Amino acid sequence: MQIASQLSSLNALSPLDGRYASRGDSLRGLLSEAGFMAHRVEVEVAWLVGLSEAGLPELAPFSPAARQRLRALVDDFSEADAARIKEIERVTNHDVKAVEYWLKERVAGDPELERAAEFIHFACTSEDINNTSHALMLSRARERAVVPRLRELHAKLAEMAQAYAGQPMLSRTHGQPASPTTVGKEFANVAARLGRAIDAIEKVEPLAKLNGATGNYNAHLAAYPEIDWPAFSAGVLRGLGLTQNAHTIQIEPHDWMAALFDAIARANVIVLDLDRDVWGYIALGYFKQRLKEGEVGSSTMPHKVNPIDFENSEGNIGLANATLRHLSEKLPVSRWQRDLTDSTVLRNLGVALGYCLVAYDACLRGLNKLELNAPAVDADIDACWEVLAEPVQTVMRRYGLPQPYEQLKALTRGKGITEQALREFVAGLDLPAEPKARLLAMTPRSYVGLAVSLAKSLQV
Repeated sequence: MQIASQLSSLNALSPLDGRYASRGDSLRGLLSEAGFMAHRVEVEVAWLVGLSEAGLPELAPFSPAARQRLRALVDDFSEADAARIKEIERVTNHDVKAVEYWLKERVAGDPELERAAEFIHFACTSEDINNTSHALMLSRARERAVVPRLRELHAKLAEMAQAYAGQPMLSRTHGQPASPTTVGKEFANVAARLGRAIDAIEKVEPLAKLNGATGNYNAHLAAYPEIDWPAFSAGVLRGLGLTQNAHTIQIEPHDWMAALFDAIARANVIVLDLDRDVWGYIALGYFKQRLKEGEVGSSTMPHKVNPIDFENSEGNIGLANATLRHLSEKLPVSRWQRDLTDSTVLRNLGVALGYCLVAYDACLRGLNKLELNAPAVDADIDACWEVLAEPVQTVMRRYGLPQPYEQLKALTRGKGITEQALREFVAGLDLPAEPKARLLAMTPRSYVGLAVSLAKSLQV
């Protein structure tokens, strides 16, 4: 077999760069190798501009024109620029040093910026640039891709909660018939959970550090002992929209990243729970799936319309959470002041979040195909009069009738019961007229408690 060495969607090792490549487009400019380089350039430029404003005798403030030229290096960073950095890295065998040398190449020939060339990467360790870049990358991926996609999914669930708020549905606890609910209330339950999970993702505060080789500003103070370096570094980070972690080793310890990945994984578990439940409701016939022209459900069984979107979502959430949880458990652990095990792992941020987006898209696509099969939902609940054993025995308790639970258990447990049998039982109870009439008028469909109002009261 001859497989071309030139990367394409057909020979990519990862489906994120092959079959699902389009799903990750919103992440590519942020979490790819080129995206990482672009963010490093942004951090190096921010640090250099900050130094120019610090009053250093050897570095005058940049003119507006020079600042604009530096800004253009960030705004106009291209794939060709990334390729040139990779060329330099093949010589340096050091990715951050390659960015520094590229910046020096780009300012060469500009008298004002060339004079400042040795202040590029001044007193920084590679991790100063990397951890700050990762904080920007993850913050932007969260704001521009992960949360918007989750909000879209949340909005669809809220819409379904309202649309189906009044449709009675047989509940199942332990797989057995249980007190009825409504279809909309079940979607409201998931929407409420997912809304809280999204809030938790958004509340994680990104941290970063620009404090040197072991977190103590050693080189900074050696060169300029009069500068308040912690305050200066905090200011540069604040300008990038980040919060300073004042106490670190060579690396920012990644605890905030772990909190973010845990929060995303928790949201993913909610989506997975939804995938499995909807899969089950499709199997029960509660929902039909809108057909797509030309689509095949089985290679041998022409009748099948499989719940493939929910299965796809579930599988990709498994991959996402496996990676997220490894990141969460591994990144906060470093031998002494620094080891490199975090570096290679952090190159998989796009893998973790990419599988999240594939899963969210699949779930949303599946939800958009659903059509409620109300007759099937109604038929299921109409056949379960035994669920009214609960309200009958509860009313019996109120009025002091003997052994209410035991009587209903003998009547209903482990066997179906007809409407007639239940009504005859209620009619024979020594109850006041009003509660007896209420029980006799009750049906499985009417016994939904506050499900309708709870579904409609969902806050979005």
